[in-house]
Amino acid sequence: MEKTIELINERIRDGNAVVVTAERMPGVVAELGEEGALAEVDVVTTGTFGAMCSSGAFLNFGHADPPIRMERVWLNDVEAYGGLAAVDAYIGATQQSETRRDQYGGAHVIEDLVSGRRVELRGSSRGTDCYPRRTIRTELGLEDLNQAVMLNPRNAYQRYNAAVNTTDRVLHTYMGMLLPNHGNISYSGAGVLNPLSNDPSLRFIGPGVPIFLGGAEGMVVGEGTQASPAGGFGTLMVSGDLKQMKPEYLRAATMHGYGVTLYVGVGVPIPVLDLEAVRATAVTDAEIEVDVVDYGVPSRGRPALKRVSYADLRSGHVELDGEEVPTSPLSSFRMARQVASVLAERVASGEMTLALPTRRMDATKAARPMRETGQGPRVRDIMDRTPVSITVDQPVTAAAAKLLRGETNHLVVLDADGRLTGVVTTFDISKAVLRPEKAKSVADVMSRRVVTTTADEAVDIAAQKLERNNISALPVVDGDRRVVGMLTGTNLSKLIGRGRK
Repeated sequence: MEKTIELINERIRDGNAVVVTAERMPGVVAELGEEGALAEVDVVTTGTFGAMCSSGAFLNFGHADPPIRMERVWLNDVEAYGGLAAVDAYIGATQQSETRRDQYGGAHVIEDLVSGRRVELRGSSRGTDCYPRRTIRTELGLEDLNQAVMLNPRNAYQRYNAAVNTTDRVLHTYMGMLLPNHGNISYSGAGVLNPLSNDPSLRFIGPGVPIFLGGAEGMVVGEGTQASPAGGFGTLMVSGDLKQMKPEYLRAATMHGYGVTLYVGVGVPIPVLDLEAVRATAVTDAEIEVDVVDYGVPSRGRPALKRVSYADLRSGHVELDGEEVPTSPLSSFRMARQVASVLAERVASGEMTLALPTRRMDATKAARPMRETGQGPRVRDIMDRTPVSITVDQPVTAAAAKLLRGETNHLVVLDADGRLTGVVTTFDISKAVLRPEKAKSVADVMSRRVVTTTADEAVDIAAQKLERNNISALPVVDGDRRVVGMLTGTNLSKLIGRGRK
């Protein structure tokens, strides 16, 4: 038995369509079997609600008098992209306020507009014959705009890898706050309710398909940027009328230490035309797997520590290295469920009919990393290659003598095997002078907790270590903790002086 989209739309218009959410579909299949579910169910609705940074809106403000061609545009001190036309702009969700920084951004502008609040528009121009005005400042509400079109380049990720942190400090990421020493696991995504998880072959989700977007009816434009459906990480580019949306489904947020983002509600209705559609929409959380990835490694290729399912993540704990690590969702399953339920009501009531994609998206596509024509500077390019060292058992006076030569402010302390065991600075020596009876050897005054770098580490990452720990030098070590160099703030200042940031 197979059905057609025309038949399903006829049932929707007649009020006879059977619509269930993706959360309920596995139970329907378990009860009726695949053939029975195909005969019974016409539409499965999906939903997701989470942080979708790659979001924004095109706005048309109308012409002022005298007219202005705005070359730069700010909304509540958040700069929008004005390189479109005279009075058009694109406000990106993650763009931050020039005055309030990460406490307010493009996402908040969008939420303010949808919530009925006015925003301040500032524009500037060099002035031309046809657009003589150079500046403008006014207040606008959503109703004052000719068009306000949400166009989100990358929404509704098929799934997200879970995030953990194996370092000894807190990390602030787009996956939220990650506690040190794998103190928590953060995850995102709606799992069983996710649109692309219920149509991984992209048979029914594609350009032209009507969707739920921010509380209004929207449309799939095409594949989202960075879409990688071959690996289970598909994305969607979506669009809709911002004037019809509701603040309940568009919520601005700030992730501490990372920046501004926009929580967006997206739902896609999937027609149940054949057995393949039944099997796809019967997916469960236990069948959708992701990696637990170590965000403590500052690299694109972060290591995966374990493979888990959304059922594992939603259980509240995942075993990692013999410990029960608590899991916490960054997205809202409650809101995803609400999106799917509201969408089901709209379809069942005849408010929304379905459509097949105008063209198929490629389910075998994999995203590629950036092509870099030149490697950025590495620590080896600027480090001092002859660090001054001392052994742990030498007297403090020997350390003081080396530092007083003025060649360095830091001595690397080596153990009997020549491996790094500490650092002594001029400040450590000055403190030792005040208590000579307690400071006999280098071991008595050295700092044992040493932040290090490696020769092949990117300078940007090493510079972050200096800034974060409020220190002025990093010993450069190899895999055996043997010191091969020293990176100092002076090395970095010379790099900046050469213009190689």
